[in-house]
Amino acid sequence: MNDRQYDPYAPQVQLVGYDEYGRPVYQQVQPQQQAYDPYAQPQEPQQHQQGYGYDQAYVPQQSTYDPYAQQQPQQTQQFPQQQPEQFPQQDYGHGYGTAQQPAVQAPSTPEPAPKPQGSPVLPQQRRDEHAESGERDYRTEQFSFIEEPDEDSEDVIDWLKFTESRSERREEAKRRGRNRVVALVVALALVAVGGIGYLWFAGKLPGLSSSSDSKKGGATTAGAQKRDVIVVHLHNTKAGGTSTALLVNNVTTKQGTTVLLPNSLAVSNDDGSRTTLGKSVDADGSQGTRDALSTLLGTKITGTWRLDTPYLENLVDLVGNIDIPTDVDVPGAKEGGDPLVKKGDDQTLTGQMAVAYATYRGPGEAEAKQLQRFGTVMYGVLRKISDDPKAATITVQTLAQILDPSLPESDLGASLAKLAEHAKIGAYKTAVLPVQPDGTLSQQASDSVVKDVLGGRLGGGAPDQGSAVRVGVKNASGNPKSAEAARIALVNGGYAFVDAGNSGTEAASQVLYADEKNKAKAVEVAKTLGLPDGAVKQGKAAANADVSVVIGKDYKASQ
Repeated sequence: MNDRQYDPYAPQVQLVGYDEYGRPVYQQVQPQQQAYDPYAQPQEPQQHQQGYGYDQAYVPQQSTYDPYAQQQPQQTQQFPQQQPEQFPQQDYGHGYGTAQQPAVQAPSTPEPAPKPQGSPVLPQQRRDEHAESGERDYRTEQFSFIEEPDEDSEDVIDWLKFTESRSERREEAKRRGRNRVVALVVALALVAVGGIGYLWFAGKLPGLSSSSDSKKGGATTAGAQKRDVIVVHLHNTKAGGTSTALLVNNVTTKQGTTVLLPNSLAVSNDDGSRTTLGKSVDADGSQGTRDALSTLLGTKITGTWRLDTPYLENLVDLVGNIDIPTDVDVPGAKEGGDPLVKKGDDQTLTGQMAVAYATYRGPGEAEAKQLQRFGTVMYGVLRKISDDPKAATITVQTLAQILDPSLPESDLGASLAKLAEHAKIGAYKTAVLPVQPDGTLSQQASDSVVKDVLGGRLGGGAPDQGSAVRVGVKNASGNPKSAEAARIALVNGGYAFVDAGNSGTEAASQVLYADEKNKAKAVEVAKTLGLPDGAVKQGKAAANADVSVVIGKDYKASQ
């Protein structure tokens, strides 16, 4: 129920059509003045049904002029289109107790009764009414929005494209940033892994060497390092005699070492017989001596460099003299004259002075003193020679010396350049191989030089394929014939005999191996010597041998 209160003086409006947006349009209905007839019969007002045009307006007609009636101006008002929410006042009937009645125009033709205007007709209702009546009244302006171009459509499309491209660029930048971060992390990880791998390979990781040594039963990481070794023989062409040294380039640790070898060092000939290093150089030559040293020390010597004293003199002059400390005055050619070489910490030596100092051995001095002077001269030469392999090779070629076929000029130049690189930065040392009075290697020599400097054997623990198994024999029987019998048996069996010298007497013979992989070799050595399997034991073997044999009193030369 409508709660609004009826106002008889409120203006009356009626629907006259719809605008171009489908909104209803109303106008005010003005009542017509009519002469008052007290005897006239009341009549119902009639209204014409208006169409749906946009410019049609219903204008009621004035009745006959009544001078006594109150005149009111006729007004036709169309509500603005901006106020579609205003609805017409409900017409609940005619005014009561008034003399004004709406004018009625008699239609020429009967018209259908108008529909009640209780509420405004909405566009959807209007379309439904036409659909019920079967009539369709479509106008072009109702669908004008279809044909009218949208002025902002291009701007909207451009804005969408800009927004999309900007988002894509932002995502692409984020993706590239993530890729850079991932690449940086991967690069850092590779560098870290590579550094750790190098330190592990070089044996420089803290605590790694000791753990590895304990697991391998005494085998050190020195055996797994890569080394290049050449042997140099200095021949004194005036006074006679030779001096021998090993030039060791440790590729793994980047360390250079000169190992001085006494002439009294006991080595084996081709037939396994015992001799000394000095005699081997004069009798067997470079090839036989190199093989004997390789067997004795467990190293692979790649070449021999014969350096006569005249060539050493020329070499020092070519590099521009050497600066070394000297421990003794070397007398000159004239007795009572000034010394050729003076003692001092920093002495500059020419070629002639370097040869005199390298070969000098004072009265009553041990051979090791002269070897140390020779090693000092070699160190001074390496500090002055070029560390460029090509330049070092040119220096060797300038000497015009006849080299051993095992060490051509290019290989010797490359070896000297590597050693010079270590000597220039102080990564170089000189050591004398200690030997016992009988010329055999002592345990100190095995631990300090053979194992640490030379690694037992070059580049690892396994001998070259096809090489003979090295067997060190120590005579503890008290009978020299027992050691000789063992040597002959081993050489005939295809083994490399290593003389380990003599020691105190022991009752039972033993065959020792340090590495488990040499157990089978030790069993074969025991069979060759005629020893029982019970003599084979795992123990501390010599560093320069695969298997060590201790000849006891139970060993019979006839075995």
